[in-house]
Amino acid sequence: MNVKVCENEKEIQDAFSVRRTVFVDEQNVPEEEEIDQFEEDAVHFVSYQEGAPVAAGRLRVVDGFGKVERICVLKEARNTGAGKAIMREIEVYAQKKALHKLKLNAQTHAIPFYANLGYEVVSEEFLDAGIPHKTMIKKI
Repeated sequence: MNVKVCENEKEIQDAFSVRRTVFVDEQNVPEEEEIDQFEEDAVHFVSYQEGAPVAAGRLRVVDGFGKVERICVLKEARNTGAGKAIMREIEVYAQKKALHKLKLNAQTHAIPFYANLGYEVVSEEFLDAGIPHKTMIKKI
């Protein structure tokens, strides 16, 4: 598993490819909601397995928090540690940038995954792109 901070257009497109497969194709999120106005402000991450992109995510600074967004893993790479690896890389990067609090909006089915990584639910359930979510935070 090789997680990278995206440094060039190819790596960003690899991350977008994973996001499109998971969010647009699998979860029916409209592409114009998935690829949004915050792409330029975000630091993108992509994970490769045997040279192929299998997981992605991004990080932005919002209201003093590191906001973890768009975490996704291709179906064939789930339960391989790819999600945990990309989250660990995002957290290491955030610490280097002196971000001590992380926030994310977790799809409710993914709450146990994030809870195992030390995130705590801090909101009621809400819909984002028609999918139930809860906000979670973690101090790092």
